[in-house]
Amino acid sequence: MLAPSKQKYRKMQKGRVASVSKGGTTLAFGSFGLKALQMDRITSRQIEAARIAATRYMKRKGKMWIRVFPSIPVSKKPTEVRMGKGKGSPECFVFRVSPGRILFEVDGVSKEEAMEALRLAGAKMPIKTKVTIRQGLANL
Repeated sequence: MLAPSKQKYRKMQKGRVASVSKGGTTLAFGSFGLKALQMDRITSRQIEAARIAATRYMKRKGKMWIRVFPSIPVSKKPTEVRMGKGKGSPECFVFRVSPGRILFEVDGVSKEEAMEALRLAGAKMPIKTKVTIRQGLANL
């Protein structure tokens, strides 16, 4: 699963997910992309599950780009532990997704294969998503 190899600090404050995406809203590498329509935190397990679902459907043909990287640690205290005694240990890494952000891109496969692969990947996400197509390919 995806995780940063090195960090300056082990724990991070919760923060908020931005309501509007600052960047990563247009296709940069592939011809087809999976775009987020809601805001939420996506874990490294969810990103990996979506990647596996899409690559299995494409039978490892074509190329897939992951446009998000989970670098924010989320800490959690164990169950049935009383309040206080400090912050919990890091449990997982997440990426804060804003609406309009491109999560995955695909190229090198047919339109039908790419649409279905990205639909399967979107089913693994905790948010609503839609498949986007590069401008010149929309009329195919």
